[in-house]
Amino acid sequence: MVIFTPSGTIGFLINPIAGMGGKVGLKGTDGQYEEALRRGAEPQAGQRAASALSPLKDTPLLFLTCEGSMGEDVLRACGIDRYQVVYHHSGQSSAEDTKNACREFCQREVFLILFCGGDGTARDVYSIVRDRIPILGIPAGVKMYSAVFGVNPAACAEIVQNLDRAVLRDSEVVDVDEEAYRRGELSTTIYGYARVPSLPLRAQGGKQEFTAPDEEGAKKDIAFFITELMQEDTLYILGAGTTTEEIARRLGIEKTLLGVDVVMGGTVLARDADETAIISLLDRAGKAKIIVSPIGAQGFILGRGTQAISPAVVRRVGVENVIVVATPHKLAETPVLYLDSGDESLDRLFGDSILVISSYRLGVRRTLLHPSLASGKSPKD
Repeated sequence: MVIFTPSGTIGFLINPIAGMGGKVGLKGTDGQYEEALRRGAEPQAGQRAASALSPLKDTPLLFLTCEGSMGEDVLRACGIDRYQVVYHHSGQSSAEDTKNACREFCQREVFLILFCGGDGTARDVYSIVRDRIPILGIPAGVKMYSAVFGVNPAACAEIVQNLDRAVLRDSEVVDVDEEAYRRGELSTTIYGYARVPSLPLRAQGGKQEFTAPDEEGAKKDIAFFITELMQEDTLYILGAGTTTEEIARRLGIEKTLLGVDVVMGGTVLARDADETAIISLLDRAGKAKIIVSPIGAQGFILGRGTQAISPAVVRRVGVENVIVVATPHKLAETPVLYLDSGDESLDRLFGDSILVISSYRLGVRRTLLHPSLASGKSPKD
């Protein structure tokens, strides 16, 4: 179903602090802005937004936006002069500023709201817009379990550039209880279903948990194989998830389910580690490997919930030392895997496919999509 022609007026806003808690191990920035700053976090949403907006410089769109870091600054930096500031705020922006900006967009009858943030921002936008106006999220948060985001900023640009071929889908708006998340508990709530423009391989799905009868057995097989290969003198960085948790269980150690742990010689060196802690351990390690599992149904192996495994960490370890693990059921529901580390030159080093360990001594190769490959694949593929 064709929904738009790529012209008209679009609402655009940024949550400037989105994603700041990721690399510093906070698993989100809601209510944690000052703590994120104390830990050395730096804003990243503006850069993510710029990656999506730069390709739109020559599109015949008029952007209605917010002043300063909530939109205007990035539009100007991208050389886009077809914009009007319709919402002003003072001080550090808040959820109420996002909501008020969306009210302004609705009154001015924009045909799409493009926002940059995470699940909390999506929830704020949806609370005002509901299903009246389509929305599309540029991913910049820590978790992003909602299905309203492009798979990466470049994909968002492609969707906007090809709105005449996009279709509207009803997509979940989900948010996580961040306090529970920081305790290692995954508690999500669906707040509704937004209308989202979508193209194949460009819009992410909602996160899923798999509970097939053979899931636990498959995880045990993977863990048995991985622990057979582990070496005493090698540092292992274990990403989040139940598959990596099973690997830790096989080693006889307790895993932080939703965080990143670092182990060596069967000993936990850092639990729920942030980027700084990981790099400090890498400074003292001779060899290291990263073990990660894709997010169920979404397929992200880097860039969603794993920001502590940052581009700096991956470069230190080497892309050849990144091990991906996933059960056959998860892979059956996840035909394409995604990278969105925030560093396109790093993502490019992975190539266009990756080997995934799916059982004992069994691996399968999966197509890998990332920003540097996105423009090379037709949305019709």
